[in-house]
Amino acid sequence: MKRISVPILAVVLIALVSPVCAAQAPEEILKAIVKIRSVIPKDAFTAGTLGTEREGNGVVIDSKGHILTIGYLIIEAETIEVIGPEGKPIPATFVGYDHQTGFGLLRADQPLSVEPLKLGESSKVTEGEPVLVAGHGGSDAIQPARVLSRKEFAGYWEYLLEDAIYTIPAYPNYGGAALIDRDGQLLGIGSLYTQILIQGLGSIPCNIFVPIDLLKPILNDLIEKGRPRRAPQPWVGINVEEGHGRVFITKVTPGGPAEKAGVQPGDLVLSVKGKAVKDLADFYRKVWALGDSGVDVPLSVLRGVQIREITVHSADRHLFLKLKPKKMI
Repeated sequence: MKRISVPILAVVLIALVSPVCAAQAPEEILKAIVKIRSVIPKDAFTAGTLGTEREGNGVVIDSKGHILTIGYLIIEAETIEVIGPEGKPIPATFVGYDHQTGFGLLRADQPLSVEPLKLGESSKVTEGEPVLVAGHGGSDAIQPARVLSRKEFAGYWEYLLEDAIYTIPAYPNYGGAALIDRDGQLLGIGSLYTQILIQGLGSIPCNIFVPIDLLKPILNDLIEKGRPRRAPQPWVGINVEEGHGRVFITKVTPGGPAEKAGVQPGDLVLSVKGKAVKDLADFYRKVWALGDSGVDVPLSVLRGVQIREITVHSADRHLFLKLKPKKMI
């Protein structure tokens, strides 16, 4: 793991030694943060990895009742309900999902009577900046935090965020939580709990937020079409991990493109179309640079002591999901 720079180390020390001074969030802002509960069919594509009952947070972002959350809370949901400031469950409808960012969008079936949270500018967020992390639950669910880092994050499920927002201290109810700036505007949506290794301090727990600026170009598409209009990236259908500068395949999705091509767990990825793979992010970029979903992905993998050349005919991941309603471009 890469060393953390001295400025970031200073941020960590400040956050750990002394609490972040932040103005109390206005009550109206907190009302815009709701609880989300969803039930997913047992035969859904994501049921085995994400479970069939999911719970987290969401943020009301407009007067029409659209609620922004992290997509894994609602993807393939059979039923969804939201709980607003009055504490009463309200049915909600799945609206859209974007795997590339991780955002999910739903809509309350009844008026929530709350002031939507305004979208801020995540591009202006810098390391060391004080922020608030908030989930559903009013003032008891607020946590002052600081931005630890702005850097890429590569997930094992063929996912890459170029400029993720890392915050400390870690917030336990992070899924769909709101990252709020000092002006009360939304900067990001909570996605993950992770740890960063810092020289002299060890592993520091932190959260990753998806920057809100990534929503703005695709929001209308999610509302109108259920997914962005841009061409989908090629999906191989694997879980991948990085270790000691090498990329290993840890799982192959049943019925997915990689399995059909003969890729196996334990294969070490050497190259994509003859170009050597350096790390996880580099692997994804090389695959996605080949074209849109449906493009052939030539892989060189090491299996045991033999190098094998395997061509995977990529697919559109979206088509493997059970969506209600199922909205396609």
